[in-house]
Amino acid sequence: MSQIPSVGQSGLSGNNEELNNALRGLDVDEFFQLMIAELQNQDPLNPLENSEMLQQISQIREVGATERLTDTLDSVLLGQNVSSATNLIGKSVRAIDNFGAPVEGVVDRVTIIDGEPTLHVGEAEVKLSNVAEIKSIAGE
Repeated sequence: MSQIPSVGQSGLSGNNEELNNALRGLDVDEFFQLMIAELQNQDPLNPLENSEMLQQISQIREVGATERLTDTLDSVLLGQNVSSATNLIGKSVRAIDNFGAPVEGVVDRVTIIDGEPTLHVGEAEVKLSNVAEIKSIAGE
């Protein structure tokens, strides 16, 4: 779940810096719960102005759009990493395996482990990010 770095002026309590600092780092669900609770508990004799309501609705839309954009970018990044990893099949690599030991050899296959492409070099598993050198095999 993505984090909301700052609530800023959300209409929750104006410019109250202490409240804004307390709200930093809320995840999206907590932000929505807080916003809904505010709307449910507002003073009926002093409801939100239309501009404040529109500002809050706009913020809800921005949070949702940001969440979708983050998910899309994560998917694109994974796709690029998988493509890069599969291009290494049959290549010789020098890397550090998942236990911190140096590994050198030919990439046999690629799997996705914990959302990250993992190269299989003999019996060793190597995260794509731990590859230090890539060499073509002679004769290719």
